[in-house]
Amino acid sequence: MGFFKALAAAGLFGLAATAVVAQDLGAPTGEVLMTITGAIERKNAGESAQFDLAMLEAMDPVTVTTSTIWTDGVQEFRGVPLVRLMQEVGAQGSMIAASALNDYTVQIPMEDAVEGGAVLAFEANGEGLSVRDKGPLWVIYPYDSSKDYQSEVVYARSIWQVAKMEVTK
Repeated sequence: MGFFKALAAAGLFGLAATAVVAQDLGAPTGEVLMTITGAIERKNAGESAQFDLAMLEAMDPVTVTTSTIWTDGVQEFRGVPLVRLMQEVGAQGSMIAASALNDYTVQIPMEDAVEGGAVLAFEANGEGLSVRDKGPLWVIYPYDSSKDYQSEVVYARSIWQVAKMEVTK
């Protein structure tokens, strides 16, 4: 009988540990801007991880100063490095399917989620990104930092009005 109690307790401990991990992500208290699903370890809403602006702002945002092919002159973007966001949810995949508000979807390889790489921007030039101005979230790259970021492939991954991401294997 002691063995079965120990086994049951171990099973419950495993469930409790999972619940703690989910709680560590925190729950959004404001408007949900983005939902991440798929091969992720940390969730806060069923099988997904949801984020509001305050949660994104709390993830050590970076500032990227760069020109883009969609804007005039050099812009200053502020946002969460994609690598940091993927670490936050415990991403376990090789691809990120990023979808816009209108369900347009692009594939971003996990290799783009590196230090100095893609950023999920929520501000441009000190102002929050509105839907009209490619917001509220826009995947940008530091285009001016490397010729590697100045290609049609990378420009195609620079999706705006991001609302969902799905991490796939």
